Amino acid sequence: MIIQDAPLYEVKNVSKNYGSVVALSHVSMKLHAGEVVGLVGDNGAGKSTLVKVLSGAHAPSFGTVALEGIERHWHSPHDALAAGVETLYQDSGLAPDLSVSANVFLGRELYVKGFLGKMGFLAQKSMDSEAHHNLERVGIAVPQSNRSVSQLSGGQRQAVAIGRAVSWASKVIILDEPTNHLGARQAGEVLSVIKAARERGLGVIFISHTLPHVLEVTDRIVVLRLGKVVADAPTSTFDAESLLGTITGLL
Repeated sequence: MIIQDAPLYEVKNVSKNYGSVVALSHVSMKLHAGEVVGLVGDNGAGKSTLVKVLSGAHAPSFGTVALEGIERHWHSPHDALAAGVETLYQDSGLAPDLSVSANVFLGRELYVKGFLGKMGFLAQKSMDSEAHHNLERVGIAVPQSNRSVSQLSGGQRQAVAIGRAVSWASKVIILDEPTNHLGARQAGEVLSVIKAARERGLGVIFISHTLPHVLEVTDRIVVLRLGKVVADAPTSTFDAESLLGTITGLL
């Protein structure tokens, strides 16, 4: 685990109101480079709202967001993306009719050099090769990068989506329920990709209802309840029972 002293990504006293509904109330959270932070809470705890603030989808009503110590005002997810913050939601966002490499480079396509590139001709061989290399680098083995995503299993599709996000992320990656609906082996592959992202020095925020996965892969856990942070502690201080009790308020 590579952790620098200064936070890589941070929210300070963030609140988010939707009319009279308070979704987040004075939430503060830090993420360091080379750290995996678990974000957990029951339904309605405020996790989705916090993810939208972190990803640039929603602006906070109050409070600040800082990346590498610089206050940021995201106007859209594209702003956060351009700054190095990648977000993968529960819906992986893959295009099933396109190839693996086309999905990896979706929105970032490579074009051949010269006149043909200006005419819109894609550098398909280069994208196939780079996609294969990028996915292998984060621990994902896809038989053929020019294979259609529709031919992959559910676990493979999710792994490709996460691999795409990890390969493009330069600073932070936010994963919203990445192991949801996956079998044990497929979920294990996804957790391995998260560990690979940590080893690359990325900061990872891992949102999940599957507490054993959170306990396995994270360094620290932040617990939200009714829009507030009720716990922020090293993962080693929790077990399954105490974490569940903290989430539900029974402890």
